[in-house]
Amino acid sequence: MAKALIIVDVQNDFCAGGTLATERGAEVASLISEYVEDHHHEYDVIIASQDWHIDPGAHFSNTPDYIDSWPKHCVAQTPGAELHENLDTDYIQAYFRKGRYEAAYSAFEALLAPEDAVMTGEHKPGESLDESGPQTPLADWLDEQEVQDVDIVGIASDYCVLATAKDAVDAGYETRVLIDLTAPVHEDKLEDVIEELEDEGVSVLEVL
Repeated sequence: MAKALIIVDVQNDFCAGGTLATERGAEVASLISEYVEDHHHEYDVIIASQDWHIDPGAHFSNTPDYIDSWPKHCVAQTPGAELHENLDTDYIQAYFRKGRYEAAYSAFEALLAPEDAVMTGEHKPGESLDESGPQTPLADWLDEQEVQDVDIVGIASDYCVLATAKDAVDAGYETRVLIDLTAPVHEDKLEDVIEELEDEGVSVLEVL
């Protein structure tokens, strides 16, 4: 029975100084790194997802409501889409990118990034932002690794972490959210998020 750790969207735009920063984003990036250093041996695979927007339509807005529409963020091949520097990537085995032309909150909407993809740096003028190579969805990749249990951490607790956990349960995985290794957009709604996760069959744990 294989076990995976899914690190959701720990990217510059969701941390201090980013266009859609969470209060604890950078701190959570560091805490996840410490956790992985101490517990990587407990996981058969560790993966990271990234928002990777090209033209997600109404997901971007100049007058966002911070519920269904948002300031422009995590545009493909820009510094805002890069993984935060506090996140140690040494143990990450695969990267999955989502939201090229849609909102795509859940990591289960993401596709495997090419192995030779440059994870940082701006794109060259005129260069296509679409990626070639196998378009493997996260669930298919996890199934290939015979994963049955998933732990989920990352940003944001009340959106992409929540959506990823719900999809993991729907896909049949035993699912845990390590809640103190997540950062919410709306701090005052975290208890509601925990209740929703538990109602969906997700185990919510504190590990620090």
